[in-house]
Amino acid sequence: MDLKLMQAWRGVKDVCYGVRGLDLPLFLAKSDIRQRYRRSTLGPFWLTISTGVMIACLGLIFGKIFKSPINQFLPFLSAGLIIWGFISQVVIEATGVFTASEAIMKQLPIPYFSHVIRMVARNFIIFLHNLIIFPIVCLLFKIAPTATILLVIPGLALLILNLLWISLFLGIICTRYRDLTQIVSSLLQIAFYVTPIIWLPSLLPAKSSTMLLDPNPVYHLMQIVRCPLLNQPPTLLNWIVSIGMAVIGWLFTLMVFNRYRTRIAYWL
Repeated sequence: MDLKLMQAWRGVKDVCYGVRGLDLPLFLAKSDIRQRYRRSTLGPFWLTISTGVMIACLGLIFGKIFKSPINQFLPFLSAGLIIWGFISQVVIEATGVFTASEAIMKQLPIPYFSHVIRMVARNFIIFLHNLIIFPIVCLLFKIAPTATILLVIPGLALLILNLLWISLFLGIICTRYRDLTQIVSSLLQIAFYVTPIIWLPSLLPAKSSTMLLDPNPVYHLMQIVRCPLLNQPPTLLNWIVSIGMAVIGWLFTLMVFNRYRTRIAYWL
């Protein structure tokens, strides 16, 4: 009976061991960044430059198309694209998080969740590099931070908490069903256009805004980070949806992980 109970909770134990040994995936994440940009003079700041150029171009083009005030639209766009870049890259890499670590998983007894933490941490470091763009935009338009910006801390923590369970879940099902990777990429493209990233929510009529934005989980995850950056508190609905996603998502993912953890190695 005790053996069955231990097997039933093996996924939870793996997650706990992964969190307890946090130093290892964080070290590996930093090593990944160094390895990727080893021969580069600017390192990951090349991504920052390319992101900045894209924000400037899209800001000028879509600002004209949507007839939005540039001093309002460009900070909104820059914050949105930086956060979206973090979310989308994590989700894309999550589909292959275990297949990319196949050699390590078959040779070393590292918790499987450590590979998920490593991937999310690596993209979070790149996100921090890109985030440098936002203060520059604020300086250009003379936007001074207020105390509301402190809400970025719990917002980012909640966003990462959600991305961790999403990455673990996608890593499991995409290891078993490799074709789902393309479906996830297509869904990301749809989410990009239906989420206010390159367009302002104020452009929508009130009824359409309620129907399109309220059921959109990506919108709420972005708002808990983007709103504080723009000196606006996230709405209560943003917090409720984001927290609800974290609780329900983790409970469901742990159930799946408990059941299929031992099969992941055979699916690689």
